[in-house]
Amino acid sequence: MITSLPSPSAASQWCDRHRNEKISIGYVPTMGALHEGHLSLVARSIAENEVTCASIFVNPLQFNNPDDLKKYPQNRQRDIETLQRVGCDMVYTGLLAQFFPEVEDVKQIKMNDPGPPGKGLEGKFRPGHLEGVVTIVERLFRTVGTCRAYFGEKDYQQTLVVNHLAQRLKGEGLIIDVVPCPTIRENSGLAMSSRNQRLTENQKQVASNIYQALSRAKQSWKIGQHDPAALQRQLREQLAHPDISPDISIDYAAVRDQNNWSAHTPNTEISNARALVAAYVGEVRLIDNLYLGGR
Repeated sequence: MITSLPSPSAASQWCDRHRNEKISIGYVPTMGALHEGHLSLVARSIAENEVTCASIFVNPLQFNNPDDLKKYPQNRQRDIETLQRVGCDMVYTGLLAQFFPEVEDVKQIKMNDPGPPGKGLEGKFRPGHLEGVVTIVERLFRTVGTCRAYFGEKDYQQTLVVNHLAQRLKGEGLIIDVVPCPTIRENSGLAMSSRNQRLTENQKQVASNIYQALSRAKQSWKIGQHDPAALQRQLREQLAHPDISPDISIDYAAVRDQNNWSAHTPNTEISNARALVAAYVGEVRLIDNLYLGGR
């Protein structure tokens, strides 16, 4: 039977009790609307730790668009039942004010700097988003304490930002081992996302072209096209082609060195390339990425 806790303070007590008994803790932070991608994180945590906990919290700090927050799908009871079915030991939630008890008004919450990994891409197109992510994730980490924390690579830039946070917390003695996990995809190649619930079946088919474009970029890399500017043009041309990808509006189609995130100026040589895309299908914004290869 899963333990369902209503506040971060109750979750902290649960985690402290297990840690005091030398029991290893795995942690999966979520915003609910769980899908197979989330469950793959839970499964890995269960395999690698003695107990696994998850959180369900739709973080308002990371929504730069208020309408996006209102439309975010939520069904907490179903999510808790799903976590119980797959063997998660504890799930907790809470109110924003409970995560920041030191402020009288949540509008006074000081936002954290996501650091160098937050530059560009999501940092450019969603101002304040990564600041909101790192601000709440710090509180989530402090709630659970020392643990392994599992994040999906679909949100690749987010994993870099979270890992940067974990390195900072390590200096304070809070040890968080961030474990990036592979993107889980639908049969069409579309990356699983809670936002997919807002797509029609036709839009899902259109959205699958994002993965097809990324896959073609990977093939180009394999046959020797290592110029990031050329690869980015290829991505954009395919995603913008009216016969191949109708109704897709591109925010960015980028190629970066995943080991040197800041090296993305023209003519910069890339040794470990990752292609990243953010695009709208209808009113739904989707992100995806794919490792192209090294050299």
